[in-house]
Amino acid sequence: MFPTVREVLDLVPVRHGAPRLVAGNAGLDRPVRWVHIAEVPDIATLLGGGELVLTTGIGLPGDDAGLREFIGALADVGVSGLVVELGRRYVSGVPRVMAAAAERRGLPLIELRRGTPFVRITEAVHALIVDAQLTELRATEEIHQRFTELSVEGAEPAEVLRQAAELAGCPIVLENLSRQVLAYDPAGENAQLLLDGWERHSRQIRPAGRTAYDPDSGWLVTTVGARGQDWGRLLLRWPATESTPPTRLTILIERAASTLALGRLIRRDAEGLERQIHRTLLTALIDHTRPVDEVALRAKALGVVLDRRHLVGVVVRHRADEPAGDAGAPDDEPAPARRGQRRDTDAEGPEAGPARLRDLAEAVSQAVRDAKLTALTSPLDDQAVGALLALPDPAAEEKALSAFAAALRRVRLDAAPAAPAARPVDVSPRAAIVVAAGSGVGSLREARRSLIEARQVAEAARRDPRDLPCYRLPHVGLAGLLHLLRDEPRLQTFVERELGPLLAYDAQHPREQLLGTLRAYLEQGRNKSAGAAAAHLSRPAFYERLARIGRVLDADLDSVDRCLSLHVALLALDAIRTP
Repeated sequence: MFPTVREVLDLVPVRHGAPRLVAGNAGLDRPVRWVHIAEVPDIATLLGGGELVLTTGIGLPGDDAGLREFIGALADVGVSGLVVELGRRYVSGVPRVMAAAAERRGLPLIELRRGTPFVRITEAVHALIVDAQLTELRATEEIHQRFTELSVEGAEPAEVLRQAAELAGCPIVLENLSRQVLAYDPAGENAQLLLDGWERHSRQIRPAGRTAYDPDSGWLVTTVGARGQDWGRLLLRWPATESTPPTRLTILIERAASTLALGRLIRRDAEGLERQIHRTLLTALIDHTRPVDEVALRAKALGVVLDRRHLVGVVVRHRADEPAGDAGAPDDEPAPARRGQRRDTDAEGPEAGPARLRDLAEAVSQAVRDAKLTALTSPLDDQAVGALLALPDPAAEEKALSAFAAALRRVRLDAAPAAPAARPVDVSPRAAIVVAAGSGVGSLREARRSLIEARQVAEAARRDPRDLPCYRLPHVGLAGLLHLLRDEPRLQTFVERELGPLLAYDAQHPREQLLGTLRAYLEQGRNKSAGAAAAHLSRPAFYERLARIGRVLDADLDSVDRCLSLHVALLALDAIRTP
């Protein structure tokens, strides 16, 4: 906020006096809080520090000891500098003993070799100070206004830090109590250098107080928390080579911290801040919204190293989309029984679905920790939770997936007894979850492919009757492949071309339903006797229906190739009709 001695020497009234620095070059960047004119040797007792003292020297001691004592007293009180006008007491220059004493104490000592009215200097410096104070006041007002708006809008931590870095012009970092980086903004500097070895560096930053500046490291630090529960620190880098941070930066970092704390209180019933960062990074990998180098850097700062790791995408989801109990009941259980055991989801209200997904996300995170794995974990959408496992080498893939699946099952079983009676945790095979993994990849740039594959395999495996610990692409078979392709227009066109006439016929003759007859025939390997039994028809009636199907489709149902094409079309139709 205050001008420095160097800046004062550049003012026009001071330059008019032909200033010359005699000693104390190291102190030229000291701030000048005020200008004081003094002609008495004991002036130090009337000063508070930060003053630039102007004198003609007429009242200064005449002996060397007195001059040393005078300079020492000024330095002890913390004045910014001493300006001596030549001509009245000292003609050719200040005494050498005065210059030597000022140099030893690092006190700027300036000679004015031309007579200059001191009032012009004081006016110029005080005008500069007042202007700086007004500028500081305006900056403080902008800080309060900006962060009030961010608080009202419920801005995300990344946006709060971006605004803070923009106002400060300095890098800023938000970390948790474990010294892991939750968010940061490098303010145009190299992010890699900023975050390299962050945890070790952060533990060396030990300011004295809740908000304080650590001159050894050059970081201004404040604690982040509310209601007596601290959960992180906000750090703003101010170069230690410069003076202490101005007051507005202290105000800025405290307002930013309060905005972050308020935002966390608002979101405390949703996700933790770490989980939000996990979601941001996983979403960025899938949607290509951030460069992979930035994702790797942010994940590393969060304690998840993705560089030079074998990466495996994993997706966990419930077999049924609906949170209702009957949607997740075994398919072979009678509907009335399922309804009798149904959870009262209507009573649970619209929060049942998000709560169900949140519980699953917490279970996945806990399973990762229990299996001693490193991963980014987060919900991917309204139904699925994703994880990107970072393994030391490809050989650890199968073991890691087995450990994760087993840990996840244990976590869900452990949670079952504690669930309220109205919301039982169903862990039976067909009502349970599906764990699917994509192919392992060797770089973060390929991680998207593994995550997308895992999501598709999880979708396809929902209809699989088996209870596998972890589904992979080979497990889903032809039906799974068609399920992956169900949104492909060319597959839908194929189904319409193969089965369209039969579907149209069934729509016009709802009592016949020839599609079921065709399905029974093909599923029994084109064995007409077995097909008739499966369709609950007499053999003559079954034969007559097959003949009618052949005419409707203009197809030879004794042809292996034609029946194979129709069977694939039936499987594709099932995939398209299944959500």
